[in-house]
Amino acid sequence: MAIGKRIWAIADGYIPGWSKGMQPQLTSHEAICILNTDDEPALIEIIIYFSNRNPMGPFTLTVPPKRTKHLRLNDLAIPESIPHGVDYACTIESNVPIVVQHTRLDSRQSENALFSTIAFSTD
Repeated sequence: MAIGKRIWAIADGYIPGWSKGMQPQLTSHEAICILNTDDEPALIEIIIYFSNRNPMGPFTLTVPPKRTKHLRLNDLAIPESIPHGVDYACTIESNVPIVVQHTRLDSRQSENALFSTIAFSTD
């Protein structure tokens, strides 16, 4: 039985503009982890929202059935890269129910900060 929702939102997005420490492991980043427990592939669309410009996207990806995908938002490049040092938010939509977790690593100082939370879901 599939678990999750089809529409998710992350209101607090921010990719720090620089990092300190061993690269690429300690590169400051944002990530989403997507769990697909369905028997069908999850076809995902991500839209990025800003306070002072139009949204960007959609970014698309597929998570195979009964699999997970860990995606660094820093790595998104098509149609364009998310700017660093800028507040943003995003929505994640899927054709099947999924679970989305959001994580940020801020390594701008030697005492790294890492947080993770379940995204907001609706539908």
